[in-house]
Amino acid sequence: MLPSAGVYYFPWEINSSVPEGEVLRTFGRLCFYDLARSKAVLTAQHSSAQYRVCVDTKFVEPFQAQLGSRYMVLGEAEHREGEGPVVKARILTCVEGMNVPLLEQAIQEQRKYFHERQERMGNSTS
Repeated sequence: MLPSAGVYYFPWEINSSVPEGEVLRTFGRLCFYDLARSKAVLTAQHSSAQYRVCVDTKFVEPFQAQLGSRYMVLGEAEHREGEGPVVKARILTCVEGMNVPLLEQAIQEQRKYFHERQERMGNSTS
């Protein structure tokens, strides 16, 4: 069975407020990978801050980790004691060369569209 499409989260939005089990998508540069512990870390720059997203890679191994390359992950949020949120990866894809500013713009446009559609649906039922 395929996982659901997942809601796009920017790496800087992934924190303890993301609901447990929420299916999400995010992206970042692979800066760390430990096959023995099935753990990877993606990083992303936003404004002047560096953000880290921990990824559990148990369900996508083995894969050819290319440190420094950009990856997109689809998985579920899991809150672990002492670690904060971890994305349990179902799909982990290398997307090196992806136009990140364009992706960020597309995510914002998609959110705007969903918000407007939700408002229209709410107004039509009233």
